[in-house]
Amino acid sequence: MRFTVPLIIFAALLITSISCRNRDFKDINQGEIHYSITYGGPPGLIPRELMPKSLIVSFKKNKILFDINSPIGNSGISNLANHETRVYDTYVNMIGGRYYYQGGTDEVPPGLESMEGMVVRRTGRSGEIMGFKCEHAEVILPSMPDSVFHIWYTNDIDIKNPNAATPFKEVDGVLLRFFFFMGEREFVFEAESIYKKEIPEKTFQRREKYKQVPKEVIDEYIIRLVNL
Repeated sequence: MRFTVPLIIFAALLITSISCRNRDFKDINQGEIHYSITYGGPPGLIPRELMPKSLIVSFKKNKILFDINSPIGNSGISNLANHETRVYDTYVNMIGGRYYYQGGTDEVPPGLESMEGMVVRRTGRSGEIMGFKCEHAEVILPSMPDSVFHIWYTNDIDIKNPNAATPFKEVDGVLLRFFFFMGEREFVFEAESIYKKEIPEKTFQRREKYKQVPKEVIDEYIIRLVNL
């Protein structure tokens, strides 16, 4: 029992150092954000413990890559927005092939059509996530007008047009808590860690050895992948 007080003090100092650690990261312009993933909607054939557990967002000034990988068969979905080269691609890795769709900033990315036409209402509420000041907004989807969804975003991370490759393109901050609907599957993302690091330029270049397909084809692949 004689170690109780020192352990409590140590734990308090550790929690404080973790919660304040990201304050030094304000206004960073390159690095990675790691998000946990939880799921809503009806269960699929694959147990949720075998579904992707994390989203990694790599960013560098006005370039950003969303990357969700599944532990099954090296499958996954990626969205790339490179404003310098005007590359806005969606990639799908699945058993049997690699495919991509070449999109644009004025369209909802493949697989997320159910979020098209959503309404974002800023509430004026603010809070803090990992030391970053965040703003809150409510989201209404046309397909679910009686449901209200919630997002939190920050302006303390220096990324231009951070949501150009997502349905949240009108939100002017980096999303730290948000959601996607792909088919009937709801993905809920919550930022767990932010790393300030050098990101190679090749991360934001168009990937090779992927077959280009029309949007309706990659839509089908994405819905099939997330609704197994």
